Amino acid sequence: MEKVVVGAAVVCAAAAAFAAATVVYQQRKGSSGKWGMAEDIVKRFGEECGTPIEKLKKVAEAMVFEMNKGLASEGGSKLKMLISFVDNLPSGNEKGMFYALDLGGTNFRALRVQLGGKEKGVANVESEEVSIPPHLMTGSAHELFDFIATSLAKFVNSEPEEFHPPPGRKRELGFTFSFPIRQTSISSGTLIKWSKGFNIQDVVGEDVVGELTKSLEKIGLDMRVAALINDTVGTVAKARFSNQDVVAGVILGTGTNAAYLEHTNAIPKGHGLLPKSEEMVINMEWGNFCSSDLPLTEYDQALDAASLNPGEQIYEKIISGMYLGDIVRRVLLKLAEQADFFGDNVPPKLRIPFILRTPDMSAMHHDTSSDLKVVENKLRAIFEIHNTSLKRRKIVVELCDIVSVRGARLAAAGIFGILKKLGRDTVKAGEKQKSVIALDGGLFEHYTKFRSCMESTLKELLGDEVAKTIGIEHSNDGSGIGAALLAAAQSKYSGGEES
Repeated sequence: MEKVVVGAAVVCAAAAAFAAATVVYQQRKGSSGKWGMAEDIVKRFGEECGTPIEKLKKVAEAMVFEMNKGLASEGGSKLKMLISFVDNLPSGNEKGMFYALDLGGTNFRALRVQLGGKEKGVANVESEEVSIPPHLMTGSAHELFDFIATSLAKFVNSEPEEFHPPPGRKRELGFTFSFPIRQTSISSGTLIKWSKGFNIQDVVGEDVVGELTKSLEKIGLDMRVAALINDTVGTVAKARFSNQDVVAGVILGTGTNAAYLEHTNAIPKGHGLLPKSEEMVINMEWGNFCSSDLPLTEYDQALDAASLNPGEQIYEKIISGMYLGDIVRRVLLKLAEQADFFGDNVPPKLRIPFILRTPDMSAMHHDTSSDLKVVENKLRAIFEIHNTSLKRRKIVVELCDIVSVRGARLAAAGIFGILKKLGRDTVKAGEKQKSVIALDGGLFEHYTKFRSCMESTLKELLGDEVAKTIGIEHSNDGSGIGAALLAAAQSKYSGGEES
């Protein structure tokens, strides 16, 4: 009997040992299984975001196709291809004092720009930023524009005496109005709809220059709005003042857009509307570009579905600063949910849309420390995720790389599309043409890896020989200085240009 008990005890001990070993094995297997799952998610995401050169060429071809459709008829394409009525860009000879008003959100800027022609260029810039009281953003038209006109008048009062215009001459203003408008001339346009927290119904459908002019006249400010523009058109003008080879302007910031100089005979929808000039600046509104060739993932589709404008601005949602960080967050959330990437529980802050801003993503992507300390600190500060391992931090950097490389390469494809449309993607025998693209926006200016990837991809698309004829130039403050330069270019006084 004793022998049986001892035998049973031995069997039980063996069974217990086996069970314990099984648990350890399963834990190890589960751990490696979860890590394998995380690696699979990242690998699949990287493959889906792939931008081989042939795919980028198809994106560029689709861009050209949509550009042609948008130029042919209103509503013919997702690309609006808006006629800016800017057919007279700065020559670099402009001289004198010009003003700009930049209304783009809850603040507006007033600028006074002194131009000195070829010799001195933009000689001096003074500016003042004014915050718009919230009640004026939802009040009436005359209240908002009276406030802007009064603030502008105070700024004009600080003008040095030697720059006062002679009797009978009005000051001239470039007006950057960053809301959707239907342009009707170089100095007029009707508001389609408000955004960014504004909702003043009696301005919708009205000429915004007319509204501002009424308020200026009311207080006796002798000022003429010479040009109504958007900031992308201003970027072209700002760059063109100092470089006559500029053919396009691209903004890569919170949002994205492009404008370029088109031959007027290539704008069928402008027939009868356009002046006799040979060229016209077209505001593409390219953020709304969409094509089956764009490499979209489940994370992009989820981001789009949850956005304020589902199905719209698809190109913008995969290349601009507003969205890149949130795409990374969405992949991290899936890793946390399906592969316990940050432990047994999903960090609650990982579920908050747009909590990961692109500047923070850029800081993690540019982390060169051996232990990725910046990544560790950002995960702790933004998501309250503590004690991450180095191999997990490396995955975070890899995700930042996948998202930014895709965005940068697709942005390059868009620029290549513009050059292709203009026939500047080839070198013609005996011709020495130079084409410059002016770029602005925080993404381009501050996200170094994004910028260098975009530039190297554009060279790859063009080929070495053509790439030598294409330049990329940083041109900042198109919405301010660019507006004043367009006021100078459109000046009805000979003083706007050297004789």
